[in-house]
Amino acid sequence: MHAETGFSSSPQLSEELRLLRMLHNVGATSLEKSLSLQQICEWTEMESSAVSLHLEKLVATGYVQFMKADDTDKYHVTLDGMRKVLSMYS
Repeated sequence: MHAETGFSSSPQLSEELRLLRMLHNVGATSLEKSLSLQQICEWTEMESSAVSLHLEKLVATGYVQFMKADDTDKYHVTLDGMRKVLSMYS
């Protein structure tokens, strides 16, 4: 795990929310800064199947947006996702 992500070892925080917080903290907060699945796996040191599952849930909740760029699936945090992350800190 990377220190830059700010992950805590708190068991109360779901894997989806940890992933959301990591995406926010590394700056994947706009179309231009979207990250590929491979990049997200590198940051989180998680298997792509687990990351894909968590991203699906985050997209379904509206916290993450999916886009396709040059035949690559990319993801970034939405405004609602940013609000969710910021609410974790208050």
